[in-house]
Amino acid sequence: MDWLANWFEKIEPKGKLSWLGSTYEAFHTFAFTPKSVTRQGSHIRDAVDMKRSIIIVVIALIPALLFGMWNIGYQTSIATGADWNWLYMWWFGFLRMLPMIVVSYLVGLFIEFAFAQVRHHEVNEGFLATGLLIPMIVPVTTPLWQLALAVAFAVIIGKEVFGGSGMNFLNPALVARAFLFFSYPTHMSGDKVWIANDLWGTDAIAGATPLGELAAGMHPSASALDMLLGTIPGSTCETSVIAIALGALLLLFTGIASWRIMLSVFLGGGLMGLLFNAIGYNEYMQLPFYYHFLMGGFAFGAVFMATDPVTAAQTNTGKWIYGLLIGAFAVLLRVCNPAYPEGMMLSILFMNCMAPLIDHCVVAQNIKHRAKRAVAIGKEAHNG
Repeated sequence: MDWLANWFEKIEPKGKLSWLGSTYEAFHTFAFTPKSVTRQGSHIRDAVDMKRSIIIVVIALIPALLFGMWNIGYQTSIATGADWNWLYMWWFGFLRMLPMIVVSYLVGLFIEFAFAQVRHHEVNEGFLATGLLIPMIVPVTTPLWQLALAVAFAVIIGKEVFGGSGMNFLNPALVARAFLFFSYPTHMSGDKVWIANDLWGTDAIAGATPLGELAAGMHPSASALDMLLGTIPGSTCETSVIAIALGALLLLFTGIASWRIMLSVFLGGGLMGLLFNAIGYNEYMQLPFYYHFLMGGFAFGAVFMATDPVTAAQTNTGKWIYGLLIGAFAVLLRVCNPAYPEGMMLSILFMNCMAPLIDHCVVAQNIKHRAKRAVAIGKEAHNG
């Protein structure tokens, strides 16, 4: 790769073009490990920088992305009665997803580069994952212009106004989904937003999700196995728990995601589900607790959203509290408020806001314990 390194050295902007330094730095450090080090504070040498960490997240998303593309074609073939083979199903889904991914990256990266150039800062790497996450968590029928608005809102309001990647307190991908949910509710809820009817337009046909059926007072028509595999209507890439689990294994093996948060989200959701099972007031409360793990965006949110290291709690104890409350609130919102059948999005965003307070309380309590211990040790030494 010496030829590429030499090429980068030749095109390094200088003189009148030095203002393009942020853009050059973004592409250079994407291809090669940065040579620069911190100018103050601690100096840490590590082969894995921010870009490499984000790339691992992108790789972890690939199983869910590939399955989601196939499921788009599969659901369409069932709804229309078309006799498609598995390869054409995947190709159909790929052609529906590709424009969404392209629009997400074009809009988001344009804004990221523009802010970096104006501020004379390095380009933030976080959008490499966010740009893929946003199309994966919205209905396949989302109009591209609405997706572009949501991406712009998420990057500008959700990130850049706070200083960019690492400074935001809300998950940008969920900010985009929340923007769409509250701005264009008819395109984000109901039976006709989950299954594509044509290849390039936004026409759709009915396909009720398990959460939608429960919100309407019906028991899910899909079996637990179907929900585990992901062969059900839903957001483009959130349906397959197995595909999501493959990504979770990579994130846990590489240490990118916190196992404490991931596990505690499922524990919190399970405990709340068991509590509702004990009450058993209606059909939703009688639903087996583990069904919540298989429906909607619970598993996807637990693995890829709740574990966002920027917006999550930072202390180990805080991570347990943070995850437990996300899982519990998600199930609580689903069961008690049919107007918001997908409670995971609102639960994570709410706990993003609470994460600093959780960490503050954990640290304050730890300081108090240490102070008491120091006093006790001092008394023992004085008496001895």
